[in-house]
Amino acid sequence: VQLQASGGGLVQAGGSLRLSCAASGRTFTSYAMGWFRQAPGKEREFVAAISWSGGCTYYADSVKGRFTISRDNAKSTVYLQMNSLKPEDTAVYYCAAVPQGSGSYYANYDYWGQGTLVTVSS
Repeated sequence: VQLQASGGGLVQAGGSLRLSCAASGRTFTSYAMGWFRQAPGKEREFVAAISWSGGCTYYADSVKGRFTISRDNAKSTVYLQMNSLKPEDTAVYYCAAVPQGSGSYYANYDYWGQGTLVTVSS
């Protein structure tokens, strides 16, 4: 499956952004989807994940209550709505896909998008 992330940009602290990730090439509903991020000088970290149906969602503690992951299976797209952004949310955000039922939603994803940069100014 090919993934194309978009929607990053520069925003002030307290602002909002919505990231999108369009999938192509395989049956979208066969995959759970996740968002990860990598800040400068840091390792990539889990942000959020969603099951194939959208019925189950998972979040890192650092974004819980501020970020919302969703998916539109008809459009083969997953979204990450980011509210109340903080400077520490600055990172390159990646979407990823893993076959549903493979195991953990938090790691071991098979397919990755190219990343989109989110910069939050203070």
